[in-house]
Amino acid sequence: MCQLLAMSSSKPAAVDFSFAGFALRGSEHRDGWGIALHTSSGCKLYTDSLASTHSPLAAQIRDHPVKARNVVAHIRKATQGRISLENSHPFTRELWGQTWSFAHNGDLKLFDPNPSLYSPHGDTDSERAFCHLLSGLALRFETRPPRHVLFGALETLAGEIAAYGSFNFILSNGELLFAHCSTELHVVVREYPFSVAQLVDCDLSIDFSKHNHLDDRIAVIATQPLTSNEAWTRFAPGELKLFVNGLDVGSAPVRRQEWELEICC
Repeated sequence: MCQLLAMSSSKPAAVDFSFAGFALRGSEHRDGWGIALHTSSGCKLYTDSLASTHSPLAAQIRDHPVKARNVVAHIRKATQGRISLENSHPFTRELWGQTWSFAHNGDLKLFDPNPSLYSPHGDTDSERAFCHLLSGLALRFETRPPRHVLFGALETLAGEIAAYGSFNFILSNGELLFAHCSTELHVVVREYPFSVAQLVDCDLSIDFSKHNHLDDRIAVIATQPLTSNEAWTRFAPGELKLFVNGLDVGSAPVRRQEWELEICC
């Protein structure tokens, strides 16, 4: 099974600690990796067909982290498609003038939708699903709808695709981060009072109270928990969550205080 990692933060933050443990899972999931960093200057995409444990690019990302508000990362264990750069997640496309990044964990058997507004560059079920999702949204809305309307449309589309198999995915445009669970997905929210976290995959820990401020809030989503001493919450099968500024807002409309937080951070 592939591995997913995502982050939604109230302020630009580095994902180097979580990524250090996550990248080590490439010893078992060896068929490529990638990361999309949604920064103030746009979406920076890095992908590789090498295992994350042997990739100089992964080492560079780990040792020279880039701060971002939203992050989507993936480690691949191929079920469909060649081991190649074009099949490494995340995938990105433009919709409503924004760059959307997408990564999938699962296997969608016999999923072969009719060609629509977006076409895959590779030959994975994952990229076909991404193109189908964005095509479905573009056909429904000429411009980006309110987030609670977008949530409902994505929930419908995700349910239709999940009928073909397991469809765990992360989708972000740099402001909104959606996480959908078919089988396995977990989340932890790091906020005040911050504590020490210990990675599962290596002997590395960090005291977040020394690196964060009182108003910082970071949601980290992963296929399997990355730390051994934090309270990770498991998604329910079929559940879609939406994170904004590190907060799980679900399908709720935008409230004024949230809008003010977004423009002040």
